[in-house]
Order: sequence, then structure tokens, then C-alpha cells
Amino acid sequence: MNNISYIATEKLLPNPNQPRHQFQSEEMLALANSIKENGILQPLLIRRMNNSDYCEIIAGERRLRAAILAGIDTVPCIEMDIDREQSAVYSILENVQREDLSFFEEAVAIGQLMTVFGMTQQDISKALGKSQSALSNKVRLLKLPVDVRYFIEKEHLTERHARALLAIEDEKDIWTVLNVIKDRHLNVAQTESYIATFYAKPKPKKRTNHPIYKDFRIFVNTVNKAIKTMQESGINAISDQTETDEYIEYRIKIPKAVGQKSA
Repeated sequence: MNNISYIATEKLLPNPNQPRHQFQSEEMLALANSIKENGILQPLLIRRMNNSDYCEIIAGERRLRAAILAGIDTVPCIEMDIDREQSAVYSILENVQREDLSFFEEAVAIGQLMTVFGMTQQDISKALGKSQSALSNKVRLLKLPVDVRYFIEKEHLTERHARALLAIEDEKDIWTVLNVIKDRHLNVAQTESYIATFYAKPKPKKRTNHPIYKDFRIFVNTVNKAIKTMQESGINAISDQTETDEYIEYRIKIPKAVGQKSA
């Protein structure tokens, strides 16, 4: 078993890959009060940074913050001999397994594991005990713009609200729906119904059938009639017709000046 050592809080640095970005003040104060009364029951996991006095937190940043609030100078830690990448993956996995991450924080963390650290959905599924379809649904949430995600979290909308918005492609329409959800206090079913009614994909228009004249003689007669009309009007238009098995070619010469003879 790894030995527990007490490290000064000022020597502990947050993990840049920590997926948690929200630390609720009320919860932090409650945890700080608990630490004052009972101490830190679960040691932080850390790794030494380049043989220096500073350590990076692998897991336990929330406990560190609460300890600082409680005025505690040193915290119990277990040092792990792992590199930066392993620390990042471990930190993300450890946080995703907790239930108090927001669904967007969880989606970002899973996306990091796939895009930054090259883990497959199958790998993550085994590590987290979640189905691959559940992981896919989480990652799809990242298609929503960042400011939309912020609004959803600020208004305390649910993950199902967020999923319903994925059906809308235009960002302006997303904001229109969000404002309706907020103003009318729509639940998930009402939101899905609203989107289906007003933002359903338009059905393809039926083609208008235009008449197709398959008898080419109609067009030939039209050309000949036009040439004859010009000639009767004093325009010395002449035509040259070439016919093959595949097509009829017309070359028509019309003088620029009325009455001018063509060469």
C-alpha cells in the first residue's frame, strides 16, 4: 500500500485536465466545515512534477479547495509514479465516475479521452462501466455551441432538454427555442413537441412535371418558320442544315442591316 504523506497546500497544483469546472460555493463550505470537524478522510492522489517540491493533483482538487477554505495548511496525499498523460487520463476517469459532474463536464471529459488521449469508446466503456451508446449520447452534446451549453447550465435545464436541441441545425433557431423554454417553463416532453412542430425538417418539394416534346419535328418547323418570317420581312436570313443519325444542326446567318444581302 502506498504511504501517506502530508503536503503543504501551497505546493499542490491543479490538474489542467480536470474536467470539473464548477465548484458550488454552498457545497464547498459544507465540505470545509466537515473537514474542520473530521479531517480529510480520503487522501489526495498526486504526482511529483520533475523532481521538484511541487506536485500535480491527480484526484482530490475539491478536497484541497475545501481544506484551504477551512484554513488547513497541509493535506494527506498518496504519491503515484505516473507520467503527465497517465495523470490526465486517471484524473478524467476518476472524476467522470463521480455522480456530481454536470452532464456537459462529463461530455467534455469523455471527448478528451477520445480526441486527446486516443482512447476508443470500447476502452472508455470498460473503464467507466457505461454502454457505448450512452457515451455516444454524451459526446453528441458537444455539438451544441459553448454559449448554448452555458445557458442550459445557468437555467438548470436537463440533459434531455440539451439532447432535444440537437435536432436544430441553425444556432439562431436554437436560441429561439431556448428562450421559449425559459419563458414558458417547458418540460422535456413539451420542448420535444415544440421542436417537432416548428423546427421539423421540411419535406422535399414534389417535382412539377413539365411536358416533354419528344417529336423533334415540332422544333424544326418552329426554326424554319422563324427564318421564313424574317425573309418575308426583308431580312435576308439564310440557314444551313446538317442532319445525322443523332442530331440536326442548324447554322443561321442574319445580316446586321435590314435588306443587306448575305454572303
